[in-house]
Amino acid sequence: MQAYLDLVQSIFDQGAWQDNRTGVRTLSLPGACLRFDLQRGFPAVTTKRLAFKSAIGELVGFLRGADSAADFRQLGCRVWDQNANENQAWLDSPWRDGADDLGPVYGVQWRQWPAYKVLPADALARIQAAQAAGYRLIGPVRDQDQDCVLLYKAVDQLRRCLDTLLHDPGSRRILFHGWNWAQLEEMALPPCHLLYQFLANPGTRELSMCLYVRSNDVGLGTPFNLTEGAALVHLVARLTGYKPRWLTYFIGDAHIYETHVGMLREQLRRTPYPAPQLLLSERIPAYAQTGRFEPDWLEKVEPSDFSLDGYQHHPPLTAPMAV
Repeated sequence: MQAYLDLVQSIFDQGAWQDNRTGVRTLSLPGACLRFDLQRGFPAVTTKRLAFKSAIGELVGFLRGADSAADFRQLGCRVWDQNANENQAWLDSPWRDGADDLGPVYGVQWRQWPAYKVLPADALARIQAAQAAGYRLIGPVRDQDQDCVLLYKAVDQLRRCLDTLLHDPGSRRILFHGWNWAQLEEMALPPCHLLYQFLANPGTRELSMCLYVRSNDVGLGTPFNLTEGAALVHLVARLTGYKPRWLTYFIGDAHIYETHVGMLREQLRRTPYPAPQLLLSERIPAYAQTGRFEPDWLEKVEPSDFSLDGYQHHPPLTAPMAV
């Protein structure tokens, strides 16, 4: 994880102090990139103790389309409690539906992206094509003085990625994202890690992923996001017959909160340990061995199906999350 420490040092050396919505200043650097060879190890931070179980619990919640802090707590992850119940802007929002509600955050967009079509009522071929693609006819609407019909379906973006890896692995369109402009105001927190692209090499049977993060709390968020991104590559690779290879991590605004400076300065004084290995439970089917495509395991995995082997770390360090 020396690359992570190098990023921290770069922000200290080149960043500029800025104000933001949380009221806690950040030292911010525009544009950053980290790259990890997953065959050489799992990108777990070792200069402090990684909250691995919490990070994996959050990932499992995303995979299940969780929209409540209670759902994440049941999976061993409490990082959504404050955003759900202590963020005043969200507490005042008409979109909030009671305690623990988060709205259509991350996993809802990943697994149930709301897709609509408004088509002229007499465009029968288009309507039939939409229905053949899984759209459900909702009913008649009037649009710009024209008689139309409204159709809807929930798009499982992640499942479509797995399907494409199986049937068209050379595609450069195997991606999913969470930045739904139409629903941002309905979310407790708009997505920070928002674009994921899988890149397969059918010849070597290696699977890589690029992850774009628009805004990243480098002290607390980056270790979490790297854990979840790398674990997702391992899981998708297992289910589609690949070996994990590269994880490339792009950041738009890479920042250190003022309240995290001490924690990160201490980490810079520590020497990283070797990277551990991620182990997946044998109960998760491996397509390369079984020849059976079982994408329903995206929802069936449990946090206990993920573990780290050989994880050495320095003593824990804590810092408050800015909300």
